[in-house]
Amino acid sequence: MTIFEVKKKYANTLDRLLNVVGTGIGSKRTAGAPTGQIAIVVFVKVKVPEAMLQPDEVIPKELEGYVTDVVETGEIILQSDPCCVSKA
Repeated sequence: MTIFEVKKKYANTLDRLLNVVGTGIGSKRTAGAPTGQIAIVVFVKVKVPEAMLQPDEVIPKELEGYVTDVVETGEIILQSDPCCVSKA
């Protein structure tokens, strides 16, 4: 399977985790620097040490041979675009 197919296969499962706000594909980063590895990126509100999580809350280090990268984004809130809102 390609990384795109694997990400699509696991996106709903990952999105159901309480802290997860989204998934994507990108360059894995370690200490803020790109490693050159392509990764399935899992965006979370807050990064939590693995030791503080229950086993079913831990994001796997890899999915079907592709590494994952957990990235803290904070809360993501949908906002309306003023150019697209009707002023009826």
